[in-house]
Amino acid sequence: MIARTALGATSEVIEIASNDGYLLQYFRRAGIRVLGVEPASGPASVALAKGIPTRTCYFGRDTAAMLRAEGHRPGLIVANNVLPHVPDLNDFVAGLRVLLPETGRITLEHPSLLHLIEQIQFDTIYHEHLSYFSLATAETIFRAHALRVFDADELPTHGGSLRLHVCHEAASPMPSPALDRLRRCEAAARLHQAETYRDFRERVAAKRAAIRDFLVTARRAGKSVLAYGAPAKGNTLLNYYGVTRELIPFTVDRNPHKQGLLLPGTHLPIRDPAAFLAATPDYVFILPWNLKDEIIAQLPEVRAWGGQFVVPAPVLSIVS
Repeated sequence: MIARTALGATSEVIEIASNDGYLLQYFRRAGIRVLGVEPASGPASVALAKGIPTRTCYFGRDTAAMLRAEGHRPGLIVANNVLPHVPDLNDFVAGLRVLLPETGRITLEHPSLLHLIEQIQFDTIYHEHLSYFSLATAETIFRAHALRVFDADELPTHGGSLRLHVCHEAASPMPSPALDRLRRCEAAARLHQAETYRDFRERVAAKRAAIRDFLVTARRAGKSVLAYGAPAKGNTLLNYYGVTRELIPFTVDRNPHKQGLLLPGTHLPIRDPAAFLAATPDYVFILPWNLKDEIIAQLPEVRAWGGQFVVPAPVLSIVS
């Protein structure tokens, strides 16, 4: 991202939804002036304590106009995993247009609709996300505000994400080969046709039937199944599958703030991983499936007692 946006010539980086300043601290260490815009006072206060200048407010036209009036001219605006949460897309993107200098660049990351559909990632759909974007949809929104996507990276995060590189409509960068390739992939996947989404609904239902069948069969065979992790996507998945404590007695999570609580809807207890190791389950059902490689590597004990890992995405797979 740094090379792509020529940060060597940048006087300032502004991050929208900057959280506790984790990303901006590295730009600051490189001698680049930074500013965070973070609506949540808790993370904003942590950033300020680190010495990261931060405004505690939401971003839109008014905030952009205020920052521009103060003299801010960011060479780079970063907005990672923000756009899906925005209720007023036009106000947000108009703010980007107001704040961005003619030679500036914007990078935005968000989950990929193409990956969501192809990999049957229905559990990544949850209440905090108001929108899900294909490249074509994002380009339409930016074009309406005289901005243009000139490059796109496909990332592995969140089961598949896009990083879009955006500039002013009349700016010099030509569309990259990666951008043209992604446009062709989306067209081939027919993301613009309603039939694609009807087919997605059917594949989601088939996936539910397959995993329900696995859990019920395992229980009847006297095999134990415990879950690993307590992510937001896990709640969507377990509730849609109709999982009860008879099928999965509990889950574990390394985050101490989640331990001792219950998963919403299913009421599965969340315990310390020590309880999981003591139980030696036959199957470990990985809820944060996007981290499956990392989790499997962290649990060599499972293989030692002959256990197996269950990965629910894109379809049910058993890893010995």
